Amino acid sequence: MSVPATTVVPPLTDELDIVIPTIRNLDFLEQWRSFFQPYHLIIVQDGDPTKKIHVPEGFDYELYNRNDINRILGPKASCISFKDSACRCFGFLVSKKKYIFTIDDDCFVAKDPSGQEINALAQHIHNLLSPSTPFFFNTLYDPYREGADFVRGYPFSLREGVTTAISHGLWLNIPDYDAPTQLVKPRERNTRYVDAVLTIPKGTLFPMCGMNLGFHRELIGPAMYFGLMGDGQPIGRYDDMWAGWCAKVICDHLGLGVKTGLPYIWHSKASNPFVNLKKEYKGIYWQEEIIPFFQSVVLPKECTTPQKCYLELSKLVKEKLSPVDPYFEKLAGEMVTWIEAWNELNPSTDATPTATTTADAVPKKK
Repeated sequence: MSVPATTVVPPLTDELDIVIPTIRNLDFLEQWRSFFQPYHLIIVQDGDPTKKIHVPEGFDYELYNRNDINRILGPKASCISFKDSACRCFGFLVSKKKYIFTIDDDCFVAKDPSGQEINALAQHIHNLLSPSTPFFFNTLYDPYREGADFVRGYPFSLREGVTTAISHGLWLNIPDYDAPTQLVKPRERNTRYVDAVLTIPKGTLFPMCGMNLGFHRELIGPAMYFGLMGDGQPIGRYDDMWAGWCAKVICDHLGLGVKTGLPYIWHSKASNPFVNLKKEYKGIYWQEEIIPFFQSVVLPKECTTPQKCYLELSKLVKEKLSPVDPYFEKLAGEMVTWIEAWNELNPSTDATPTATTTADAVPKKK
């Protein structure tokens, strides 16, 4: 039997957590086993905390339900959404790793046009470990990929790029459409595989999807709050987009990069467009006010950390968006609560932890 000359070690196994929100058994992990098994999983169980979630054998994981969230955060648990995939951001909060990859439980391994299975996690890691170019667009897309480079006319002073904070992946099969588009195109499937990664330019917003997403937790984690959605809230299905708008504005301010494109995953299940419309309809109107708001945000130079940026953004949300709907005043308050919880569970050298500390965050280890 042939033996490899060297052992292939998966990258960043000690520096990356995989965060999965769920309400069901995680049988989908079997298809991801060869790619995910070397990594630590943080599973955030939404809904009924008494329900037993089955996780296939052989995975290293922590599982948190709503009772755990309430126990660890106390009154600050109000900032974590209930009955919505926005609860995934609790996993970002309790992780202690440098990087996060988050995926939904209806997403499976996709294949490239040659029929090869796509290791989505490895591509996200590659995206995050290579620079971004937000200040000048390269017409060959990502110049750091094999077979590409900077084109003629690209300023040499910008060719070092900047650190990539977010890697946004895409999906084959079921597209990530809003409810009106789902209703108009119920049979549409995404079969186009575009072999490209590109940096989203500075000053340009984008609709971030949380089902296939990687990010540098230490650099942008505090801005990855998925807002107040789901049970008791007037809006849903805008959790990842809210986080994306906030994080992109902060990345632009801090000089960090955001990439989109590869990797693809296979999105297997179309959600009910009528249920989605009930969740989205206010957001469809509100986004016409929200997006111009984010396009106009200018953060002061004193905001030198993602926490400071996010607190400043919360003030602007309260001031500018509360007239749109009282929901935004509540959201602004929970944005502050989120940062307080982040600082308590992730004390830095210049932040003193308060009553709740990392010692209180005792997960169900497996």
